[in-house]
Amino acid sequence: MREPATTATLDAEGWTSLFAAARAEQMIGSLAFRLEAQPMPAAAARILADARASAEQWRRSALWEAEMARRALAQLDLPVVLMKGTAYAAAGMDAGAGRSIGDLDIMVPREALKAAETALIAAGWEWVKPDPYDDAYYRDHMHELPPLIHRERDRMIDVHHTTLPLTARITPDAAAMLADSVVLEDGLRIMAPEDMVLHGVAHLFADGDLAGGLRNLWDQDRLLRELGVVAGFWDRLRARARLHGLEWHLALALRLTRHLYATPVDPALAGRAGLFDRWFVRRLLARDGWGRQTRKFTQLAFYIRSHWLRMPPAMLARHLWTKWRKAT
Repeated sequence: MREPATTATLDAEGWTSLFAAARAEQMIGSLAFRLEAQPMPAAAARILADARASAEQWRRSALWEAEMARRALAQLDLPVVLMKGTAYAAAGMDAGAGRSIGDLDIMVPREALKAAETALIAAGWEWVKPDPYDDAYYRDHMHELPPLIHRERDRMIDVHHTTLPLTARITPDAAAMLADSVVLEDGLRIMAPEDMVLHGVAHLFADGDLAGGLRNLWDQDRLLRELGVVAGFWDRLRARARLHGLEWHLALALRLTRHLYATPVDPALAGRAGLFDRWFVRRLLARDGWGRQTRKFTQLAFYIRSHWLRMPPAMLARHLWTKWRKAT
C-alpha cells in the first residue's frame, strides 16, 4: 500500500500471501485500486479486477442504504450524520476508493434517539439484540442504540449519539460534532474534516482492540493526504483534538500512520515516538502468510485494554461476570 511498485518483486507465493493478508484485513478493494496501474501477472490482475467490481457494489449498496435511512428519518427534521466508510463514499473522498463498507453508521442527537428508533422500525428495521441485558447495556452505557437490521435488505444500521461509550475515559463533544457537520446535496451530513479524522482516531485507539487497524490507519492516510494540504487544517485539527480530549490518541495515530504508510504529517503534532508505539505496530501486523492472526498474547493484551478503556473496573467486573453466567 505504501509503495505499489514493490509488487514487481513478488512471485506466486508472494501474491498469494499479499491477497490473503488484504482479505483478512478487509483491504482487498483498497489494494485493488492502489495497484491498478502496476504491471502484474494475469491471474493477479483478474483477482484485483473482481475486487474493484465488488468494491463498487459495496459503494452503491452503502449509498442506497444511506438513502433509505434518509427517507425513513426525513420527517423528523434532525441532523443525520454519516460515519466511516459510507461518509467517505458519499463525499467522494479518496478514503472511499475500494473501501469495504459493512454496516451503515449514522449519528443523531441523543435526545432524538427514541424518535429515530421508532421511525426506523416503522420503515422495516428490526432488533438484532433481543436479550434484555444486552438491550439495556446498549441503552444505558453505549454510544449507540442496539444494532438494527432491515428485514428485507438484510443490511444493518448502527445509530450513534456520540463516538465513544458513555462509560469510556474519553468523552468527545458529540454536540460540537453535530453542530459543525457538513450538509451534502441530498440533505445527509458528514462530519467536519477534522472531526472525521478524530472519529477514526477515537474508534481505533480509545475504544477497540485494534482489529481492522491497518484498514483504519489506511483511512487516516487517505484523509490526511487529502485534507492536510488545505490551509489551516493542522491547526484546526490540533484545536479539535484538544476539544475532544484526543490529543494523545491523535499523536499516536499520526506516528503510526507515518511509520506504516509514510503519511506526511505535522511533526509537532505527532510528537516523539512513545514507549509503547512498537507494541501497537506489533498488534497491527499480527498476520502470517495465510492471513491468519498471530501473536495471541499481544492480541489478548489489546483485547483486555479495550475493555479497560470502555468502563471502570467495578463495572467491567460485573459486566464480564454477567456475560459469563449467561454463556454457561
